[in-house]
Amino acid sequence: MNILIVDDHAVVREGYKALLNAMMPDCRIFDAENGAQTHRLLASSDIEILILDINLSNESGLVLAKIFLKRHPDLKIIFFSMFEDSVILHRAMQTGAMGYISKSSSPEILISAIKVVAKGQKYIERGLAVNLANQLLDTNVDIAAKLTKREFEIFIAIAMNKSRFDIADELGLSAKTVSNALTVIKRKLDAVPSQFSAIAAKHGYIGDAEFSASQSVSFVEKSEK
Repeated sequence: MNILIVDDHAVVREGYKALLNAMMPDCRIFDAENGAQTHRLLASSDIEILILDINLSNESGLVLAKIFLKRHPDLKIIFFSMFEDSVILHRAMQTGAMGYISKSSSPEILISAIKVVAKGQKYIERGLAVNLANQLLDTNVDIAAKLTKREFEIFIAIAMNKSRFDIADELGLSAKTVSNALTVIKRKLDAVPSQFSAIAAKHGYIGDAEFSASQSVSFVEKSEK
């Protein structure tokens, strides 16, 4: 079985790669630090299980997961994140992922998740599953619950400083559709695009808040060109 670990911290990647090599010697373990490297490995290495961090540098694993699965429908994704919020978990599973575990979990939990998901079954760490069940009906827990899947994708793209034209091309939409969605997103979140990066970072959907926030102000300017 081929397993790919995607995390933007080299120490994390190397640590878990060594762990899996030791505990699952029959598997081949690969690693990548971003979406571009992941795309290349998925295309060349017959990856069966992808262990994906949600919060990558200037990228969201939640958005990447849907792209990966569209291109590789047989891929099994396990989200491996420091975030234990039930709404983030819910949004993660809506991408089509098969599992979700916390980075604070024991190595045995990770191994169990891989084995269960490899069989085609879903795996959510027990404590997180309980929190999800307790909070799932609260639609005000997180911004993601206020947006449709498409609106959320556009929100994240804007938070990462992409223009409406880039977003339209990436999602297969017209620029007008993106602009209309943006109007709805601003109303639902009561925020302007220049605030999206800080909001997304606060909720754990993208990386460094200060860097993203300093860049996002250009979205409106780029969109009008």
